[in-house]
Amino acid sequence: MDRLRCLQIFSEVARCGSFVRAATQLSLSKATITKHVAALEATMGAQLLKRSSKQVALTEAGARVLESGRDLLERYDAIEAEVRDAVHLPRGAIRVGTPPSFGACHLVGLVAEFTRRYPDIAVTLVYDDGRSDLVGEALDLSIRIAPSLQDASYVAQSLMKSAQVVVAAPSYLRRYGRPAVPTDLARHNCLVHTVKSEASVWRFQGDPPCEVRVRGSVRSNFGDALKQAALLGEGISVHPYYMVSEELKAGLLEALLPGKEPEAMDINVVFSTRRNMPIRVRRLLEFLKEWARHPPEWARASGHAA
Repeated sequence: MDRLRCLQIFSEVARCGSFVRAATQLSLSKATITKHVAALEATMGAQLLKRSSKQVALTEAGARVLESGRDLLERYDAIEAEVRDAVHLPRGAIRVGTPPSFGACHLVGLVAEFTRRYPDIAVTLVYDDGRSDLVGEALDLSIRIAPSLQDASYVAQSLMKSAQVVVAAPSYLRRYGRPAVPTDLARHNCLVHTVKSEASVWRFQGDPPCEVRVRGSVRSNFGDALKQAALLGEGISVHPYYMVSEELKAGLLEALLPGKEPEAMDINVVFSTRRNMPIRVRRLLEFLKEWARHPPEWARASGHAA
């Protein structure tokens, strides 16, 4: 049996903590997963995983195999990438983390264009709200959209700025009025993103800049849920312009506080420093950077352009 394949499957089982989840991720049967892990254990002459009815856990020997095995698999990937690069045939799988709205609205289109250019590369998009462990989740790259990045253990390359805009539905504004200045938001029902505004503080650009502590009836770590609540007239929300540009054009939402735009977000692509970057991943990184050199309309526009 292919020992390298056994090691790859064992690593996925260890990452998932489950034979069933690993089988799903690898599109294999549970029986195939079990057979490969058993073969690796036989080769090593040691039990690598402790099995229970609910989960699997690494033994001491398994932890050693996993650590050394990751390095071995990365070196193999690097060798394969170098050889394929020499004949101009990058191929393989890439896992990319992304915020859900950006992934659905923009990244999936870019990925489709990229895979047309490189048909032997398969890209998997994975939900990442900015807190995923790239190594633990086996992410090659991740898109992070935030005012600043906290984790210095990753390499971050800035792609572009993302303007934000304060919005509300016409129905909400008819009932409760329109805020004239940012401090008016303190008396409105504000829909708070719990990841981007952990302390329920909205920050605004300007001279001088200002910040307002807000509160409201709906909080979520999922921006689309807050947008839907705003569309239903439940309150005022803050979104990247790319999330609401169509609703603004259609008049379903209205931009508020002209001249007082919320703090812009940086769109970064991040990756782990411990990985030797395969050529397929390097090609995608170069593709994203080329895309960013010609920003789309939503990145160039002010939040009030609509």
